[in-house]
Amino acid sequence: MAAITSAPPKKNKLTLWILVAMVLGIGVGYFVHTQSSPVVIKGFSTNIKLLSSIFIRLVQMIIAPLVFTTLVVGIAKLGDLKTVGRVGGKAILWFVTASLVSLLIGLLLVNFFKPGQYISLSQQDTEGLKDLMTKQTAFSLQNFVEHVIPKSFIEAMATNEILQLVVFSIFFGVAAASVGEYAKPLIKALEVASHIILKIVGYVMNFAPLGVFGAISAVVAAKGLEIFEFYIKYFAFFLIGIASLWAILLTVGFIILRGRLKELLRRISNPLLIAFSTTSSEAVFPKLTEELERFGCKDRIVAFVLPLGYSFNLDGSMMYMTFASLAIAQVYNVPIAHDIPSQLTMLLVLMLTSKGIAGVPRASLVVVLATCAMFNIPPIGVALILPIDHFCDMFRTATNVVGNALATSVVSKWEGELEHPAVKAV
Repeated sequence: MAAITSAPPKKNKLTLWILVAMVLGIGVGYFVHTQSSPVVIKGFSTNIKLLSSIFIRLVQMIIAPLVFTTLVVGIAKLGDLKTVGRVGGKAILWFVTASLVSLLIGLLLVNFFKPGQYISLSQQDTEGLKDLMTKQTAFSLQNFVEHVIPKSFIEAMATNEILQLVVFSIFFGVAAASVGEYAKPLIKALEVASHIILKIVGYVMNFAPLGVFGAISAVVAAKGLEIFEFYIKYFAFFLIGIASLWAILLTVGFIILRGRLKELLRRISNPLLIAFSTTSSEAVFPKLTEELERFGCKDRIVAFVLPLGYSFNLDGSMMYMTFASLAIAQVYNVPIAHDIPSQLTMLLVLMLTSKGIAGVPRASLVVVLATCAMFNIPPIGVALILPIDHFCDMFRTATNVVGNALATSVVSKWEGELEHPAVKAV
C-alpha cells in the first residue's frame, strides 16, 4: 500500500464529539425516562436508536469488500501456503490461549464472588428473552461447518459472514500468488480498491457521534440509571473480571511489545471509544484495520489476522459467557453451580460453541442461552441478566477490540513485521 502517515488532527476532534455525544445521550435519555409515559419512552427509544442503526449499517456495508480486498492482497504478498500456515498457526495459538484464559477468569470470579445471590427474580426481561430465543440455534458439528465453509461467495458478502469470507479469500489469495506475474494486475486493482474503501471509512466515521448518541440515549430512556441499584454488585463483579482480563492481556502485550504498547493503545483509542459506546465490534473493524497499519503492522498481517480474530478471539465475550451462565445457575441453585468438574466441561463446550455464533447480534447472550439449555440451567434465567446486559456489553465489546489489536500486533512482532510507524510505506 502507499505510505500511510500519522493520523490527522481531526481524529482528536472526532473523539471529543463522541464523548460529547455520550454525555448528551445519557442526559437526554434520562430526561425522557423520568418525564415521559411508558408509551412515549418506548417510541422515543425505538426511533432514536435508528441513528445508531444507520451508523452501524454504514460500517457493515464496507466490511465485506474490505476483508476480501485486503486479505487477498495480503496473502498474495505473503507469497505461499507455507507462510500463510505459519502466520495462521501463530494467530490461532494466541486465540486459543486468550480464550481459555478469558473463560477461566469468568469461572474463577463467579465461584469466588457468587454474583447470582444478588440477582432478584423480580427483574426479569421476558420480552427481551423471546427476541433472543428467535436467534438461538442448537450447536452441532453440521451448523459449525456451515458457518465456516461458504457455499456462495456472494451470499457470504451479502450476509457479512467474516469467517466464510476469510476462507474464500485464502483460497483466492493463494491461487493468485501461485499464478505469479499474470495475476499482478488484478492484485494491484484490489489494492487500489482497498484504498478507496479505507477512504470511505473516513467519511463513515463522521457519523459516529450520531450513532453513539442514538445508542446511549435509547438504552437510558428505556431502562433509566436506576437499573444500577438492582444490579450494582453483579455489574461490579463483572467489571473486576474485565479489569483482571485487561491486566493479563496488557501485561503479556508489554512483555512482547515493550514500549510500543503505550503507542498501540493511543492508536486504537478512537476505535475503542466507538466500540464501547455503540456495543458493536463491527462498527470499528475498518478503522481498526487502518490504525493497526498506522501503528506499524504490515497490511498483509493485519488483513489476515484481524478478520480471524473477529471470529475466534472475542476475549471479553468469552469471559462473560462463563460468568453469566454460572451466575444464573447460582440463582436457581442448579448442581453445576457447585460442581467444578462440570464447570470445566462447560468451559470446553463454550470454546466450541462460541466459534459458531460470531456475527449474531448479542452473540454472548445467545451462547449463554444455548449453554443453559445444554447444562440443565433454566433458560428463563437469561431474562434476569438482560436488563443490565447493555452496560456489560459496552465493556465486553471494548475488551474484544483490545484483544484483537494485541493479537494482530503480537503476531506482527513474532513475524518480524512490526515497523516503526513514523512513515509506514508498504
